[in-house]
Amino acid sequence: MAQTTLPPADLLPVRREATFAYRLVRLVGVPLLRLVFRFDVTGTENIPRSGNYIVIANHLNWLDEFAILLLFPVEPRVHFLADPTILVTRKVQWWIVRKTGGFVPVVRERHGDQRLFHHVDRALEVGGSVAIFPEGNYGPEEGGLMPFHKGFAHFAIKAGVPVIPVALSGTKDVWFRKRIKVVIGEPNLPAGHTPESLTDAGYQRMKELMPVYQEEPGRKLLRNWLTHLF
Repeated sequence: MAQTTLPPADLLPVRREATFAYRLVRLVGVPLLRLVFRFDVTGTENIPRSGNYIVIANHLNWLDEFAILLLFPVEPRVHFLADPTILVTRKVQWWIVRKTGGFVPVVRERHGDQRLFHHVDRALEVGGSVAIFPEGNYGPEEGGLMPFHKGFAHFAIKAGVPVIPVALSGTKDVWFRKRIKVVIGEPNLPAGHTPESLTDAGYQRMKELMPVYQEEPGRKLLRNWLTHLF
């Protein structure tokens, strides 16, 4: 297995502005995603028009990250917390991940490493946004939620930024032209919250937003390949 080394905080590619490579990948990737999948989106009016934020979402598969990149503005640039241990062995996918939303590296065996907190804090300090999947892993089934970790709440309270909940449905198994439902909820503001209460508020909001999943009948073209693409 490839060994992953966390770079110093000052070398992480975190920034508010979208890089040329990010814009280029997005220019190609957004129409491609819309061609391959059918996105049914509600709540885009809840995305703040100014300032940065933390995005939280349920996590079912690789498409979740790209759905967020597709739907949220180019700036402030969204950075994902990601475990790159496997991705570094897949050169094309790893390049796309690094050049699109940026990343804050999380290595599972180093969970709790204080450098992670410095990396996220820095991304927010420079005006970037951060996307976190607070379940910490892929959820076991469509429509279900595992307990949330409190990290996103600590970051939001310290930086004073809103938390935008995003509920995703249909990304566990994917196929060509599958309908993907995305619901973007109203921001949870950190003022007056403790990490525990903000975590609970985010969890409850996500449960309320979660669309009911119904698998569509018919042929499921490229199901195995698309489901395991990343």
